[in-house]
Amino acid sequence: MLDDILLDDPAALQRADREHALLALAGAGARVRTAVRLAEEAGLSALRPEGRPRTVLVAGHGSALAAADVLAALAVTACQVLPLVPSDVRRDEPGSFSSGLRWQLPGWIGPLDLLVISSSTGREQGLVRLAQQAYARGCAIGVVAPAGSALAEAALQVRGLALPFAESAVEPDDVPGGEPDLPAEDPAALWAHLAPLAALADRVGAAQLPAGSLQALADRLDEVAVRCRPDAAAYLNPAKGLAAQLSGTVPLVWAEGPVAAAAAGRFATMLADRGGLPALTGRLPQALTAHRGMFVGHLGGGADPDDFFRDRVDEPEPLQLQAVLLRHTPGLPADADPGFAVGRARRLAAAHEVRLTEFTSTLDDPLEALAELAGPADFAAVYLGLAR
Repeated sequence: MLDDILLDDPAALQRADREHALLALAGAGARVRTAVRLAEEAGLSALRPEGRPRTVLVAGHGSALAAADVLAALAVTACQVLPLVPSDVRRDEPGSFSSGLRWQLPGWIGPLDLLVISSSTGREQGLVRLAQQAYARGCAIGVVAPAGSALAEAALQVRGLALPFAESAVEPDDVPGGEPDLPAEDPAALWAHLAPLAALADRVGAAQLPAGSLQALADRLDEVAVRCRPDAAAYLNPAKGLAAQLSGTVPLVWAEGPVAAAAAGRFATMLADRGGLPALTGRLPQALTAHRGMFVGHLGGGADPDDFFRDRVDEPEPLQLQAVLLRHTPGLPADADPGFAVGRARRLAAAHEVRLTEFTSTLDDPLEALAELAGPADFAAVYLGLAR
C-alpha cells in the first residue's frame, strides 16, 4: 500500500529518507558540472588521440555499467561501445562484495581498442588487475576513479588517462537491516560516471555530442529536480504521480529509441533497488510480442469478467499491469504520427484495460533527452520506496 499522505508531507519524506536519496538526486546536475571540471583539470582537453578506437569497452559494476549502456546509445556507427561485466567473484578478497569481483578481457581486444574503467570507490582489486591486463595487450586505457585511490594510482602505472570521479557530498545515515557487504548504491552515481565517460568518448571520436551537451545535461537535471522536489504537490509532481500509479502493479517499461531504451533499463534498476518493485523492460516493437501473454493472462485488467458478484471485501487487491512507455522522438512535434508500434501498444493496453503512461522527449540532444526521461523516473522510484 502506498502512503498518499506521506507523499504530500515534505517533512515526513525527509524523515523517511534515511539515506538522503532525494537530496542526492537533487544534486545530480551539480555532480555533472563537477565531473566535467575535474576531467578538464585532469587534462582531457589536452588529449590528442591518434584515431578513433575500434571498440570502447567500459568496465565496472552497478551504475558504471548503466552509463556504458547510455554511451552505447550515443556511439557513432563506426565504433561500438560494449559494457564489460564482472565474470567471477574471488572468495579470498576481504571487505565488501564488490572487492572480490573479477573482470576478464575478451580475447580479441588489442592496440586498436580503448578500455575505460569506471569506479565510484577505486578500491576494487579486480579492476586494478584488469588495467594491468589491458596494458599487457597494448590497449589504450582510461580510468574514472576517486583521486588517490588504488585504481587511480594503477592508471598512472599503466600510462592510462586518470579522470577523477565526482564523489557525492551527501552522507547517508546508518540504516539498520541492510546488507553489510552490499551497501546501497548512490542513486545519482550514474551521472557522475556518465559525464566523464561521455566527455572522453566525444574526445576520441567514439561519440559526437552537440556543443555544450554536458552543460545542457546538468541544466536539465536541475530542472527535473525542481519539478520533482519533495514539496511539490503530487498533482503537479510527475514523479509522485508515477509512483502512485506504480503502487500495487507489475510494471512493464517500454522504450522507443536507443536513448529511451537506456532510460528504461535505468528505471527498472531503480525500481528494484529503491522502490522494491520488479519491472520488465522491452524495446518496441519486440516488447509487444514478448509481453503479449501478460495482457491476456490474469494480470490484465479485464481478465476476470465472470465474477462480478463475488464478495471482495476480505480479498487483497489483485496485481495489475502498469505499462510505462518512454519515447525519444528528436525533432518531431508532439502531435506527430506515433507510428505503428506505438499505436499498437496503445491499442493493446486499451483492449485489456491496462493503464499506459507515456513520457516523451523531443529534444535533439541525446543527453538532455536522457535526463528528461530518466530523471523523473529516478525520483518516482525513490518516492515509491519511501511511501510503501
